[in-house]
Order: sequence, then C-alpha cells, then structure tokens
Amino acid sequence: MRQRSLGGSIFDISNLIFMVGLIVVMFYPFIYVFSYSFSEPGKLTGGMLVLPHGFNLDAYQAIFQQRALLHGIFVSVARTIIGPIVMIMITSMAAYVLTRDELGGVKLIRKFFVFTMYFSSGLIPMYLVIKSAGLIGTFWVYIIPASVSVFNMILIKTYIESVPKSLEEAALIDGANDFELYWKVIFPICMPVTAAVVLFTAVEQWNSFIDTQIYNVMNPEYHTLQYLLYQTVSGAASLEQAKMGKAASLSVTPESIKMAITIITVLPIVLVYPLLQKHFTKGLLIGSIKG
Repeated sequence: MRQRSLGGSIFDISNLIFMVGLIVVMFYPFIYVFSYSFSEPGKLTGGMLVLPHGFNLDAYQAIFQQRALLHGIFVSVARTIIGPIVMIMITSMAAYVLTRDELGGVKLIRKFFVFTMYFSSGLIPMYLVIKSAGLIGTFWVYIIPASVSVFNMILIKTYIESVPKSLEEAALIDGANDFELYWKVIFPICMPVTAAVVLFTAVEQWNSFIDTQIYNVMNPEYHTLQYLLYQTVSGAASLEQAKMGKAASLSVTPESIKMAITIITVLPIVLVYPLLQKHFTKGLLIGSIKG
C-alpha cells in the first residue's frame, strides 16, 4: 500500500479541520434558533447555546393561536403548490415552441427571451404593469408574474432538443396534432428536468416575501408566512408579540416567538429538500449537458 507523505498527511488533517469548522459555522445558526425556540426564557443567560435550556413549547402554542400566522401558513402553502404548477405548464409549452425551427421568427423570439435575462425593466415599470393588470392586492400577483421563467425555459428547451426527432415524426404519422405531440410525448419524456424546475420554483415561492411587501402590504389577507417572519425579525411586530407573549404566558418572549416562527418557516424546506435533492441535481445536469 502506498504511504502518504508527511506533507500529504498534514494537508488531509488541515482539510478535515477546515471542513468540520465550516460545517459547524453553517449549522450553528440553525442549532441556536432551534434550541432557543424550545428553551425556557428564564434559564437563558446569553452566549453559546447548543442544547435547549429546559423544555418549553409555549412559543409554538402562542403562534398557533394566532389567526394571522395560521392564515400566513395557508397562503404560503397555496402559492407553493399553485405557482410551480402554473409555471411548468406555461414555461414548458413555451420551451417546446422554441424548439420548432420551422416556425417563422422563432430565432428572434429566442434572442428576445435571452435579452430579458440580462436587462430587466426595473421595479417601478414592473409595478405599473402589474397595477395596470389589476393584480395589486390579489393572490394572483404571486402566480401570474412568475408563470414564465426564462432560465427554466432554456433548461427545458435544451432537454427537448435532445429527444430524437424520429419520435416526434412517429407521433405525427399516427395522427397526433401539435398539442397532443407535446402533451402525450414530449412532456412525459421531460420529467427529470420538469421535477428539477418545479422544485426550484417551489422553494423560491415558499421563501419569497419581497413581492408581498411590494404588492400586498395593504392587504393582510394575502400576507405570507415569510412576510410575517420578516416583520417579526425587523421588529415591526414587537409590540404585538409582547402583547401576545403576555397574554399567553410569562414564559413566552418576543425573542422566543421570533425563533419559533423561524423554525416553522424553515422546517418544510429542511425536511423536503434532502428527499428531492438528487432529482434537483440530476434534472439540472441533464438539462445543461444534453444541449
């Protein structure tokens, strides 16, 4: 067996120490927030926190008694389900159209889509367009503007171009029209890249709060959980939290409420992402290589 040199061993040990340190730095904020949310505020003395000091669920109990937060969870779940479905239907059909070279002007349309990736219209023109469309103060402001993603379109288009043309010709000979060709032949074949872009969009929809702040700040009915978390962390809801903590129990503080909301916001992604991560990586890799 080949023996490692002294320099190689020192490099391996240094690399191991660096990686362990990096893991600790990345995971400690999650551990701190998790432990704080379950700790009894009276036993917290500041400094490092790894394990909960005591065990207290009053913060979570106080949160789930708040109708606004429960409604925020419902809005976030709804946009996380509906948004990716609408996006994949429109974006994948547009990607399929872009692969049809026989269509007039398709090359110019491709360049137009790519242009929009580098140059955006800006916040104010975007706001005016959405306002003119009547989407301000509605749930659909989360769905319709995000229904077309040029980045996802290019990934799907690249994948479709890898499908043998003979397959499409066989379907056309069997009497399929263009929509049937897309829906019954192309769309099922694109499942790997479809799963990747759907997961990507779902995570984006779940984590988004800026659009709520811009378009729905005056309509509490459509405040998302992430926007409520933003308000909590920024301190805008401190007074309300203090009242909530006082009403619920002396063992609940505004800080413990912040930590508990953070855990509720992050937990679904933490649980789902490891299960779907292999599909996410595989789909993006296939979509980027086969072109």
